[in-house]
Parts: sequence; structure tokens; C-alpha cells
Amino acid sequence: MVHHVTLYKLQPEVTPVKLESLMITTRMTLLKISEILSVKCGKNIDPKSEWPFFIALDFESMEKQAMVQDEAIYMKFVADVIKPHTVAALSLNYEMEPGKAVKYS
Repeated sequence: MVHHVTLYKLQPEVTPVKLESLMITTRMTLLKISEILSVKCGKNIDPKSEWPFFIALDFESMEKQAMVQDEAIYMKFVADVIKPHTVAALSLNYEMEPGKAVKYS
């Protein structure tokens, strides 16, 4: 199991109301993709944080995660929701099964 977390820096014009809308859109859109096992997203509690928004996705494997990158729903989501509202992203992947060799997941 792979846990993928992406932290985002937002465009200056993204208001708290717009951020709430981004969170709703993220959940509604990404849950349509069968390779994504779970979707979590949220806003940072610290209003001064340079990373005010995150999305966390769970995948069965790195192969399933790679499949999502070419998925039409995902590509449209990135183009229409993420890119217009963010200025930077930091993505991290974590293996969630103890004792499993990460390179084989």
C-alpha cells in the first residue's frame, strides 16, 4: 500500500472560500478514479503556513499510482483545479506495509 501526500502553495488570490471549494472538488473528482483507494485533503491549521493545502491519496501499489497519472479524470483535475490555483507542490510517497520492500510495491 502506498500513501501519496502532496502539499501545495496557493496562488495569492485563493480565498478561504475558494479553498473550501477546492477541497470539495478534490474529493468529488478523485473518488471517481477506481485506482485511488482513499482521498483526504485539507487546509493547514496555521494560516501563515507556506503549504496551506494538502491532498493525500492511497494506492494499492506504485503501479496503480502510475496508472492514475495517465487517467483522463486525473489529468483534467490537475489542469482545471490544481494548476490554476497553486504555485508550488511537494509530493511524497510512503510505503504503509511493514517489512515490504518498497521497490516491489
